[in-house]
Amino acid sequence: MQIDRALLLRIEHLARLELSEASRETILQDMNKILDMVEKLNEPDTEMVEPLVYVNEAVQPLREDVAEDWNQRDAAFRNAPSSDGSFFKVPKMME
Repeated sequence: MQIDRALLLRIEHLARLELSEASRETILQDMNKILDMVEKLNEPDTEMVEPLVYVNEAVQPLREDVAEDWNQRDAAFRNAPSSDGSFFKVPKMME
């Protein structure tokens, strides 16, 4: 597939671009080079190649998922710059 001037003008219109004539020529050449590189990806025969699922075969050890009572409210209020014991106090943002 090659990009011609008509397609480039359509892409320019859809992208709401206003390119100069020199920019159009440069972009046209660049886009065609990109398409040529993508076409090269279709050249190798990958018929007998298995899809890669994981990069390595190492198994990630997982810990047991155990529900805990995580009530550390007092510790959170001790670390807060300002609180009234039940709520965090923050500076007023709006008048």
